[in-house]
Amino acid sequence: MDAAMFRRVSGHVPQDDALLPGLTVEESLVYSARLRLRSGGTSSGAEDRARELMAELGLGHVAASRVADVSGGERRRVSIGVELVHDPAVLLLDEPTSGLDSGSALHIVKMLRDMAAAHAKTVVLTIHQPGFRILELIDRVVLLADGAVRHHGSLDFLHSRLVATGHALPAHVNVLEYAMETIDSLKPDVAVATAVTAITAASSANRDDDVAPVLTVPSSARRAGYANSPAAEARILAGRFAKTMLRTPQLFAARMAQSVLAGAFLGSIFLGTTDLQSRLGFFAFTLTYLLSSTTEALPVFLQERRTLEREISRGAYRVSSYVASNAGVFLPFLLAAAVLYAAPVYWLVGLAREPAAFAYFVLVVWLVMLTANSFVACLGALVPNYIVGNSVVAGLIGCFFLFSGYFVAGKNIPRYWVFMHYASLFKYPFEALVVNEYGGARGARECLASAGGAGGLCVLDGAGLLRQQGMREGMRWSNLGVMLGFVVGYRVLCFVFLSFRCHRTWR
Repeated sequence: MDAAMFRRVSGHVPQDDALLPGLTVEESLVYSARLRLRSGGTSSGAEDRARELMAELGLGHVAASRVADVSGGERRRVSIGVELVHDPAVLLLDEPTSGLDSGSALHIVKMLRDMAAAHAKTVVLTIHQPGFRILELIDRVVLLADGAVRHHGSLDFLHSRLVATGHALPAHVNVLEYAMETIDSLKPDVAVATAVTAITAASSANRDDDVAPVLTVPSSARRAGYANSPAAEARILAGRFAKTMLRTPQLFAARMAQSVLAGAFLGSIFLGTTDLQSRLGFFAFTLTYLLSSTTEALPVFLQERRTLEREISRGAYRVSSYVASNAGVFLPFLLAAAVLYAAPVYWLVGLAREPAAFAYFVLVVWLVMLTANSFVACLGALVPNYIVGNSVVAGLIGCFFLFSGYFVAGKNIPRYWVFMHYASLFKYPFEALVVNEYGGARGARECLASAGGAGGLCVLDGAGLLRQQGMREGMRWSNLGVMLGFVVGYRVLCFVFLSFRCHRTWR
C-alpha cells in the first residue's frame, strides 16, 4: 500500500487541534462525515454518523456548544471523532493526553482502548510520561533510541528484559520510566528479535481484537479517491465557511457596520464637493480604504489553512473545491458591504445623479473588494504567519497606490517601473471611476475649469480631462474586465500555492 492510500484508510489526530472554533461539536462531526463518507453528502446520513460518534465519545452533552467553548479533553475527543467518521482501520494519535489533567488523560486512553477492542482497530499513539493506570491499558510499547527500535512488545516482556540485563526495578517507579533511563542497555540482538516476533505472533493468535499484520483496505477506499464530486464538495465547504464567517463578529458584523459608518463619515467630509481636485482625492481615498480594509480576512485564511492542509492530506476534498467555495461565499458578502458603503457616500458627495452611474459605482466598489479579497487569499496561501502576511500586504498595497498614476502620470513613470503601473490594483478602478463621473455626454457638458473665474470661457470639460489623462470612454468596460481578471488570477495563484503547500507538507 502506498503512502497516499494509507492516509485515506487511516486517521491522524495531531497534537494541536486543527478544528474550526466557530462550529459546534455536532457541526464539526457532521461536516467531516459529509466530506468523508460516500453517503455523507446527504444531511441525514452525516447526522446519523455524527450522533453515533457523539454517543461513543461521550460528547452528547456538548453537542450544541461551539468547539472554542468546550474543555480540552472534550476538544481532543472532537478531534478524534473527526478522524473516525470514515471508520479508519488505523488511528494514529500524536500525544493525545498532552495538556490534559490526569482524569481526562485516563478517560481518553480508556476510550481509545475500548474502541480498538470493539471495532477491531489498530490504535497507535505517542504518549508523554503515562501514569500506572494508563500503562495498564496499553497492549504493546515501542521504544526508539538513535533511530533504532530498542523494544517492541508488552510491558511484562520489557520488565523481564531489564531484569535479564542486571537491572532491578526501584520501588514506586513504573517500568517504562525506568526503561527510558536505562535505554542504552536495551540493545536488540538476534535472540531479542526472535523473542519479540514469537510474543507478537502468540499475542495475535490469542487475542481476537488484535489486527492482523496485513492491513485490509476497505473496498470503498480502493474505489475513487474522493467521496463527493467537485460540485458537492464546493457546496458543503461553502455552507461550512458561511457558518464560520457569520459567527465571526469581527469579519461579518463589524465589516458591515464599518462599511456604513465609513461611507457616511467620508461622505460628510467630501459633502457636496464639486472641484476637480477634491473629486479625484475622494476617488483615491476610497480605493485606499477599500483595498486596505480587506486585510482583516487574513487571519481567517491562516486559521483555515491549518484545517485545510490536514483535511486535504486525508483525501477529504480537493484544493480546487476549497478555493471555489471560499470565493463563492465572499461574492454576496462583499456585495452587501459594497452597497452599504456606496449608498451613503455616493449621494452625500454629490456624484453624477443618474441611477446607471450609481449602479456602475457600486459595481466598481464590489470588484475592488473582490480583488483585494482574492489578493489577500493568495498571500494567505503563501506567507508563513500573520505578522509576515500583514507586512507583505501593507507593503504591496502601498506600492500599488504609488504606481497607480495618481501621484505620477503613467507616461512619466520610468520605463523600468512601468510594469508596476499596469500591475497596480489602483490604476484600473481609479480610471473607471473617473470615466464614470466625467465621461459620456453629461461629462462633456460639465465645465471643470474656466478662464476668468465663474462664468468665463470653459477651458476644461469632462471630455478634455479624459484626453488630458490619457483615458477614453471605452475604459469604462475594459477596466472592469481587467479587474475581473485580477480576481480570477489571484484565485488561481491561491490554488497553486495551496496545492504546493499541501503536497510539500504531506508527501
